[in-house]
Amino acid sequence: MKNFLEQIKGKALELDFDSIGFCEADFPEEVTKHLHEFVSKGRHGSMKWISDTIDRRSKPRNMWQSAQTAIVLGCNYGPKNNPLLSLNNKSVGNISVYAQNKDYHKWIKGRLKNLAGWIASKSKGQVKVFVDTAPLMEKPLAEISGIGWIGKHTNLVSRDFGSWLFLGVILLDSNILNKKNKTQKSNCGSCSECLDICPTKAFAAPYKLDARKCISYLTIEHKTHIPREFRGLIGNRIYGCDDCLAICPWNKYAKISNNLSFIAREDLKKPPLKKLSFFSDKDFKKYFSGSPIKRIGRDQFMRNVLISIGNSADQSLVKTTINLLHDVSPIVRLAAVWALGQICRDTFLLEMNKQIIKEKDTEVINEWLESKKEINKLNAYE
Repeated sequence: MKNFLEQIKGKALELDFDSIGFCEADFPEEVTKHLHEFVSKGRHGSMKWISDTIDRRSKPRNMWQSAQTAIVLGCNYGPKNNPLLSLNNKSVGNISVYAQNKDYHKWIKGRLKNLAGWIASKSKGQVKVFVDTAPLMEKPLAEISGIGWIGKHTNLVSRDFGSWLFLGVILLDSNILNKKNKTQKSNCGSCSECLDICPTKAFAAPYKLDARKCISYLTIEHKTHIPREFRGLIGNRIYGCDDCLAICPWNKYAKISNNLSFIAREDLKKPPLKKLSFFSDKDFKKYFSGSPIKRIGRDQFMRNVLISIGNSADQSLVKTTINLLHDVSPIVRLAAVWALGQICRDTFLLEMNKQIIKEKDTEVINEWLESKKEINKLNAYE
């Protein structure tokens, strides 16, 4: 079997995978326990698809009873520049590194199928492929397979690629392993930089994320209004957040990706908030064609842009914010109300007198009233 494993590694490298590991298609009981705690405490937020599939997620063989071996593949998407640096320019939007080009799911799945077909032809067995759209927990398998270890921020860390690995999994119905794997030991030590940098303090403890406070969750998975206590902390992050990944000291060993599908589009590196604020639904779909950003839809995206406008202190964005007070979507209108109150209090009070009498949505009306209270308090202190 050793020769076959080497052949698989060689084929994976031919297909432009950067890292590969093998392990039994099973988790330690601790992984299952951790998942159930995550859901039972409601830390998955509105991601109902996690709780709905918790039984299948609990063990790989609950996904496919015949599974014996897991082959875990990693693809390096390491950025050229540190994403933390783009947080300083408040007039542009910050997009998570993974979403600055094409949707990685398609790239990985196509090559997984290619590799799986080749393995099936050699082993005469059955195979199944998984990217992270399926209810299979690939990070614990990656840790067991030796690709890396799960850091305190609950993401995978690699000696060779730092924080920047996309993952895919192939399950086989045969055992091709030479020996049983041991879970890789964590190399985080006493470091807590990933926990300390989190703007919203989303970690209940090391290795325990509360998604409801996570900026990636709030800007991508959370479909309604972003809670007030998190808006100012989001800064200019309009899609996702890389803070806990980017700060990891192991990134000193990371390599810049040479995969054209993962290299950032120039227009997504530092997109001006002003430009984004004019997007119609048609503009949004065209601009983000082929991008994972497209899946959240224009209204949710504009909500994120407006939160960032509110944090920008950019007076040139007042006019476009006023225009969005008339948007057809209440999600957008509410965010516009908040943003206007943040960047120009006097204009906010003038617009409130005109807009609130025409507003039909209760939540938007409440946002006008809450923002006014906040402004009155600030004015009283000054």
